[in-house]
Amino acid sequence: MIDVLVPMEQEGTKAVVRAWLKAVGDRVEENDPLVELETDKVAMEVPAPAAGVLTEILLNSDADAAPGAILGRIDPIAVEASLVSSPAKAGAQSETKNGAGAPPGPRPSPGNSESRESRLSPSVKRAVLQHDIDPAHIEGTGRNGRITRADVDRAVEEATRVSKPIEGIIPAAAGDIRSHLVPHDRMRLAIAENMHRSVTDAPHVTAVFEADFSAIMAHREAHKAAFARKGVKLTYTAYLVAAAAEAMKVAPAINSRWHADRLELYDDINIGVGTALGEKGLIVPVVRKVQQLSLKGIAAQLEELVEKARKEKLTSADIRGGTFTISNHGVSGSLFAAPIIINQPQSAILGVGKLEKRVVVREVGGVDTIQIRPMAYVSLTIDHRVVDGHQTNAWLSRFVELLESWPID
Repeated sequence: MIDVLVPMEQEGTKAVVRAWLKAVGDRVEENDPLVELETDKVAMEVPAPAAGVLTEILLNSDADAAPGAILGRIDPIAVEASLVSSPAKAGAQSETKNGAGAPPGPRPSPGNSESRESRLSPSVKRAVLQHDIDPAHIEGTGRNGRITRADVDRAVEEATRVSKPIEGIIPAAAGDIRSHLVPHDRMRLAIAENMHRSVTDAPHVTAVFEADFSAIMAHREAHKAAFARKGVKLTYTAYLVAAAAEAMKVAPAINSRWHADRLELYDDINIGVGTALGEKGLIVPVVRKVQQLSLKGIAAQLEELVEKARKEKLTSADIRGGTFTISNHGVSGSLFAAPIIINQPQSAILGVGKLEKRVVVREVGGVDTIQIRPMAYVSLTIDHRVVDGHQTNAWLSRFVELLESWPID
């Protein structure tokens, strides 16, 4: 027997079994999608580790799936025995697979709804029947364009938004107050659990500075065309990531993890960047080993990760291992937010507010002048068990200094 295991790279996230794509007794080929898992961040497929027959399912739908846990078992001997006992049939199957000996007549096209329906997993079939959705109208994000249960859920959510809310009018004693019920999805429940645990475990304290973005705006304007010619989009976020990594030198404990008996200081700086997914919540892809990257390298990784996030193509490897997080909440219009909840088990999170023109006082030749500058509030929320105000302010001071003195060359 061959065990089907939960990937070890699920470290740091809680996974549950979303749906089995095969039933006990089904034959599977190596790397065939076998079971769907869902974490607080992404949905993923676990492929069959070998060809054989699925003989046992140990973790059913909605079961917790710890890293390394056994999901089910495959018997490779069962397939070999069936091939030996029926060589003629096996040969016919081989010929058909290779195109020779295929029966005459038209073959269903890839877009044919009947052909597509035959590729649906039992979970997806139940869902499309329950919600009366034509699978031909659903864009599949699974392997080879296969429709996953997450694709169906997304289609239902979109249809609900454009048509009518979920039925469930609740009368109120105070009058005719209409409401509708929206069930929590697994991602929202996991986010809620993580947020509650973070504020319960870690005493949050926030410090706020103000940063002038004139220098990085000038640098970006001078270099974005050259970056674009090399296939890289230069964004303000790339500067924030680079400056955050450099600021760690004055307060290394910001890039750390609290343990009951020690403080773990990270040598690598892996910075997660919060990326909004609309109604689905927030995901935090991670730029790794930022201390070794140039501005171009940071920008290239960011572009790739954000694109994957928006297409819901991120893997668990893209979101794990972060040591520090940036929440650029200003992109949605927020000037300031506090406290921004720390992404456990990290020790701090940077918040960046909306960039806007403000009137400021600047000294020029010993004389105070009133100028209009592009300004934004930047905040650092820290776990007060790990660092104090002195380290927090030292980190923010250096971060702002780097942004405001960025050389144009």
